Amino acid sequence: MATIYHNPRCSKSRAALQQMRDQGIEPTIVLYLDNAPDQHLLADLITRAGLSVREAMRDKEPIYKELALDDPELTDEALLAAVAKHPILLNRPFVVTNKGVRLARTPEALAEIL
Repeated sequence: MATIYHNPRCSKSRAALQQMRDQGIEPTIVLYLDNAPDQHLLADLITRAGLSVREAMRDKEPIYKELALDDPELTDEALLAAVAKHPILLNRPFVVTNKGVRLARTPEALAEIL
């Protein structure tokens, strides 16, 4: 069992999906830009991946600046609400397997849970 929170326009996400398929794993693909995870699921994924909310966010996205999400006073809950409303802010790809959750931006990170 495996799930990838996937953006097909992202090279890192495509590479992770291909790495999984190369190992004979056909994951459930969640197109998270179309089906945004809610705050609770986001918090669970991020926590299980061992990341902070800020580490799981794409701070180079224009909406990040527009919403002033770089404000250090913002709580994790406020940041999660922003990601739930604007899923483009979520770094990718998150991959879930029976062995754990990783932000699988490198082949090595993904291999840890395959």
